[in-house]
Amino acid sequence: MCSLKYMTKRIIDIFFSFLGLVFFSPILLLFIFLIWLEDRSSPFYISDRIGLNYKKFKMIKLRSMIKNADKSGVDSTSASDPRITKIGRFVRRYKIDELTQLLNVLKGDMSLVGPRPNVERETNLYTKEEQLLLSIKPGITDFSSIIFSDEGEILKPHADADIAYNQLIRPWKSRLGILYIQKKSTFLDIQLIFLTIISMISKQVALHGIVKILKKLRTDKKLISVASRKNRLIPTSPPGSSKIVTHR
Repeated sequence: MCSLKYMTKRIIDIFFSFLGLVFFSPILLLFIFLIWLEDRSSPFYISDRIGLNYKKFKMIKLRSMIKNADKSGVDSTSASDPRITKIGRFVRRYKIDELTQLLNVLKGDMSLVGPRPNVERETNLYTKEEQLLLSIKPGITDFSSIIFSDEGEILKPHADADIAYNQLIRPWKSRLGILYIQKKSTFLDIQLIFLTIISMISKQVALHGIVKILKKLRTDKKLISVASRKNRLIPTSPPGSSKIVTHR
């Protein structure tokens, strides 16, 4: 049964990632050219991420920052980050930089739906409970991709974006990822893909859909409240820990 579910998920991944690359190719080609035109540097940003069973892979994104921006040692990016280029702001706002990850899905490093992949510095901070997130392939989208699609704006007021990420976003992102692993199904994947598309038009409608799913899954009320994004995020400890992250 498990192997059949895996095969079904892989077939869906291959089919829709190929379809997506064909459909979005005009947009990708346009922005590949515009990013290169801005500073005559490679339009791609390829970086190490930790995937299934702690295996490293090269995640492919369109570059939205200045060349060698990753050498600053900062992993989380706020909307006010000076490293973001003019074209990069547009690319990040509409998630165009994520489209090239369809190549990672086609290759087999990622899935269409699954917990978002992290850099090694972040996965090294995982609690024992959070390590479950590395038991399946990471994905392009999931619950948190929709709920925290405005991650840059959330981190914008904070001097240390990495600490802010670990205090405000990671605790809920990890809980949502664990929930997905516990409840994963083909139908849930289809729902999340559909809501990801809807979120590009109306985030509020997508959030309403997420909340409905979480209620049907009988999720913790606090997690549902965070998913609705009606209240201000406050520093919280990650799952499996009673301490709020203060350094990394």
